[in-house]
Amino acid sequence: MRRIHILQVAALVVAGMALAVAVTGCGSSSSSTGASASPGGSGTVTLWHGDVDVERAALEAMAAQYNGTGPAWKVETVFSGNSDYALQKLLTAMAGGKAPDMMYQYGSSLPNLARSSRIVTIGDLIAKTPSYDWNDFYPAARLACTVNGKIKAVPSLIDNLCLVYNKALFDQAGVSYPTAAWTWDDFRNAAKALTDPATQQYGWAYVADGSEDSVWRYLACLWQAGGDLLNADDTKAAFDSPAGLKSMTLLHDMAVVDKSVYLDTGNGNYLNLFNNGRIAMLWTGPWDMATINPNVHYGVQILPADVVHASIAGPDSWVMVDNGADRVQGAWDFLQWFTSAKGHLEYALKTGNLPIRESETKLPGYKQYLIKYPYAKVFVDNLNNVTKARPNIPQYPRISIALGQAVQGVLLGKLQPQNALDQASQQVDVILSAPGQ
Repeated sequence: MRRIHILQVAALVVAGMALAVAVTGCGSSSSSTGASASPGGSGTVTLWHGDVDVERAALEAMAAQYNGTGPAWKVETVFSGNSDYALQKLLTAMAGGKAPDMMYQYGSSLPNLARSSRIVTIGDLIAKTPSYDWNDFYPAARLACTVNGKIKAVPSLIDNLCLVYNKALFDQAGVSYPTAAWTWDDFRNAAKALTDPATQQYGWAYVADGSEDSVWRYLACLWQAGGDLLNADDTKAAFDSPAGLKSMTLLHDMAVVDKSVYLDTGNGNYLNLFNNGRIAMLWTGPWDMATINPNVHYGVQILPADVVHASIAGPDSWVMVDNGADRVQGAWDFLQWFTSAKGHLEYALKTGNLPIRESETKLPGYKQYLIKYPYAKVFVDNLNNVTKARPNIPQYPRISIALGQAVQGVLLGKLQPQNALDQASQQVDVILSAPGQ
């Protein structure tokens, strides 16, 4: 279940620049839109993925189970290497005429991929398959799969940020455990009380490498304060606002004034320190839970609120490539089965991934899932606090870089919150004003 990372922004920027070359070199498929032709034939469709260990074994088992049902088009799972570079791999494969029929992609890859006519518009298939019940997917997953109003992918993974805390450290400091009613003041005061410079113990940890890992935690704060990253039509920065300043000031005051925050360099050392009793609280997701030492007595709670208890998700997806009408239908038949409530819950039981459909929580197997992964209930319930998504536009990777530098500067005490917001906002407006980017 552990994801390799949140997002390789720099890699996405390079891949986005290469998109035009890949699209013009990919040629045309036997059907300009696989969804419109009559399906038939038989054979094998390919699914590329970057899963390892438990997730790889689970995916291969599910594909074998599906093939055992006797479909006309069987599924072959292909390990395509490190998923960090899934976007570039798919673009290269399309340009060379060797694209898979389905491939796992990180959420922020989709806006660039959607510019290619070879990427199947899943909405056309859903319109012909009303039993698929698109609205059963959690809202964050649906948003991540939709570009310019068109559904271009199928949800594969959904997560969110919760507050994970070390109960022993809270007990030692005489601090009450976090509750669902916690405010930013409660959170900040607890972090200060749980910080001990003499033992290098910190109340909280924050990834301060300026990457998307830095940005999306800031976005959670921004939304908690009632703010937005961009305006309604994604043409201007909106974070240089009272809500943006309030959230950036929270980071500054906790990291620079209180010194209650361990600033991780991006190497993931915060997990080792949490396991060793040196960090009391994390804002993290399900991918980190399997790495927590079983001897650590921890709890999970929703994030604190300023205006609202907002969280953020980083949904990923399956994209389909138009390799002809028959192959499109064969791939779609598998994805319908695999991402059904019953199919996905079976996969989640094997991996610990969160449900992607709300109806999964109503199935009998969900009780077994919670017994096996007791921490998951808060993460699943917290999906109701994910009401906004990162903008699904091609410029987002560059926007993330600009905002990441601002967040990093504030955490390190090199920039004051308002100056950081002003600089980043100007950069983002320039990025958004460039046509065709």
